[in-house]
Amino acid sequence: MTGAGYLAVDSGGSGLRAVVGAPGRGPLARASSDVPVRTGARGIDAVHFLEQLVPLARALCAEAGLERLDTAAIGAAGMASLGDALRAELPDGLARELGVGRTALAADAVTAYVGALGPRPGAVIAAGTGLIAIGADLAGWRRADGWGHLLGDCGGGAWIGRAGLEAALRAHDGRDRGSARLLADAEEMFGPVTRLPGLVYPRADRAAVLASFAPRVGACAEDGDPVAVDIVRAAARHMADSAAAVCPAEGAPAVACTGGLFGLGAVLLTPLDERLAELLPDARRVPAEGGPLDGAVRLAEDLSAGPLALPSDARMLCVTSTEETDITLTADTRT
Repeated sequence: MTGAGYLAVDSGGSGLRAVVGAPGRGPLARASSDVPVRTGARGIDAVHFLEQLVPLARALCAEAGLERLDTAAIGAAGMASLGDALRAELPDGLARELGVGRTALAADAVTAYVGALGPRPGAVIAAGTGLIAIGADLAGWRRADGWGHLLGDCGGGAWIGRAGLEAALRAHDGRDRGSARLLADAEEMFGPVTRLPGLVYPRADRAAVLASFAPRVGACAEDGDPVAVDIVRAAARHMADSAAAVCPAEGAPAVACTGGLFGLGAVLLTPLDERLAELLPDARRVPAEGGPLDGAVRLAEDLSAGPLALPSDARMLCVTSTEETDITLTADTRT
């Protein structure tokens, strides 16, 4: 085992993904956990985060042949609003357990931005179960939405899925703006729709349950169902509105889209481009270079080389330095 390396992490609602690498050599090993980090009264649970991450990082270092980790970049969903405990406790925990001396803590929207655009001005729409838009002019960050499925995330997967299920229930009731096609799809996926409240309301992961119906809505829209078409077009308008709220006003900024929801394809992207052209005539939509984990890797590599070129922000992106500990890492074999 030789040399020091970096750790890059993407933590979200579906679990945690981690990469270790070394400056000049790039990513060397990667792994994931499908257990999401808990959120409690103090926000994101730093203890549970470390319990998930430390064994993964030790095993990855052994696989990659790295003696230690001196830099980490952590991107986490909810960091901006629920990250106070994580910011207070995680850097010291990483130093204690892994020897990390410098840690960049970022909202997952920031890692999505860096993965998609790198260090250039523009805006990124990150859409999966939820939705957030983030913009930067390299002097500061701006965000729009990302308020969760009960208060916002307008146009995201849970929003589309919920609207589709509402249309299914409207058809079941015989109300206006219902969709028989969406009703059939809902019953095929969940069983009798009269059971939907009991399936959705009590679950802690109800946003993911709602989002699981979004691909059905997209497929119905692609087949021309008018209610589904209206839902997807409304989602595209919400996305474009959020992007316009954060996009730099000067120059010809780039706009990128990242996240699994864009797998719906042209049925979503076409109305999105139309609305972006109305709201941001000087902007240009570009393909995303990578995803949030790629953004965390880029942050870790840049931090290994020196100060970050991106703007710091107490809630969106902050770098913490701790006294490095001389720790040689071995795989964690505890069960």
